[in-house]
Amino acid sequence: MHEEPHFINRSAWLRAAVLGANDGILSTASVAIGVAAASTTREPVVLASVAALVAGALSMAAGEYVSVSSQSDLEASDLKREQKELDEMPEEELQELAEIYETRGLRPDTALEVARQLTAHNALAAHARDELGISDLTEANPLEAALASAAAFFAGGALPMLASLFLPLGVMVGGQYVIALLALVLLGYLSATTGGTNVLRPILRITFWGTAAMGLTALVGYLFGVQGI
Repeated sequence: MHEEPHFINRSAWLRAAVLGANDGILSTASVAIGVAAASTTREPVVLASVAALVAGALSMAAGEYVSVSSQSDLEASDLKREQKELDEMPEEELQELAEIYETRGLRPDTALEVARQLTAHNALAAHARDELGISDLTEANPLEAALASAAAFFAGGALPMLASLFLPLGVMVGGQYVIALLALVLLGYLSATTGGTNVLRPILRITFWGTAAMGLTALVGYLFGVQGI
């Protein structure tokens, strides 16, 4: 059997990883830029960068776990409700499934036969997939999403944090921006190639919004910073 490569099965962890890495780069770099724009010493920049990296990774993991757990709970509730309907009104559910297949282009007799066969094989799986849109590819995994987001955030934020340690303070703002921009370009390229899409649009999208975020943070630092802190 010929096996075609598909990328949709990567969507859950890829979304969490890209979101985590993007937030890690932007959050850590933006904090470093904002503090550097308001300070004449390195220590506040380093401290703020480390704090942003650690707190951000933990916050990302917790937030992703809670949100995906909510999705998982919702899916479980829908499946439980669907199983109850299958137990109480199997004929109505069979007809409902057949109508779904009719709307997708099957003749009524063919749709009913397909519904019967799929119901006999696994009624709940058929309704979950075709009525509720729940399948193995879309099923929520809270722990996987949390770990992917936290690891990606830490990986993305590590580079701006290291830059705060070694970049000369005089070029900290510009250097952080350049390093973060290069990291965002790399992230856009990796996410596009992993997802099997064209690389230009993700790169332009991620660098545009990243530049806007870092630029606004630097502006805040310059406007409200007190030199000599």
